[in-house]
Amino acid sequence: MREENYTVIHEDNHLIALNKPAGWLVQGDQTGDRPLSEFAKDYIKFRYQKPGAVFLGVIHRIDRPVSGTVLFARTSKGLERMNKLFKERAVQKRYLAIVEKRPEELSGTLLHFIAKDKERNIVSVSNTARNKHYKFAKLDYRLLGGIGEHHLLEVIPHTGRPHQIRAQLARMGCPIRGDVKYGAKNKNKDGRIHLHAASLSFIHPVKKEAIDIWAPIPNEQIWKLFQDALGEMPDYKNVII
Repeated sequence: MREENYTVIHEDNHLIALNKPAGWLVQGDQTGDRPLSEFAKDYIKFRYQKPGAVFLGVIHRIDRPVSGTVLFARTSKGLERMNKLFKERAVQKRYLAIVEKRPEELSGTLLHFIAKDKERNIVSVSNTARNKHYKFAKLDYRLLGGIGEHHLLEVIPHTGRPHQIRAQLARMGCPIRGDVKYGAKNKNKDGRIHLHAASLSFIHPVKKEAIDIWAPIPNEQIWKLFQDALGEMPDYKNVII
């Protein structure tokens, strides 16, 4: 039984965004667990009294143990145009990560090359492209606050490689809390990791308006402890519980 539920954080005629709880799939896989996309279809069908099948396009994904903003398309036009924006890197993604070590620099840019082992579902990180399977990965980070051995980072990825944030922060020596796959000391009981997809910002592909979608942080003690750090930053007024 699911302990948390999703919330709708944006909707218009072409797009709908949900705040995904950690542990939920975005799209179905071999586990057979019901994904967020199916709950989104149920929501649209009920809210708008849609007869028959509901169209819903999966635009992007975030990892199962990650929480936060997931954007879907309600129309084929919205899907096609948002896919184009993501491909052109015209969508700014902003994440919050609780890491187990304070970075040496308060802010910086990480540049690596990443290759994924599909069978093991893990990626390797290198400073150079060892072979054709390694793809360039770039992100910016800055330190927002610290409590004991845990530190809160803002992360802005400029590429969308698999497990990019998790692997690059680990390579920097700052694994994400609970992410034992990438070097965290301890696994969280429910398998979640403390990485939250806080926002997406882009120009609406149909309305041509600036869109900023924010997902409130999880209702969990360690996130609450960092609320003061977030509360001091105007950019994050919409992400506080």
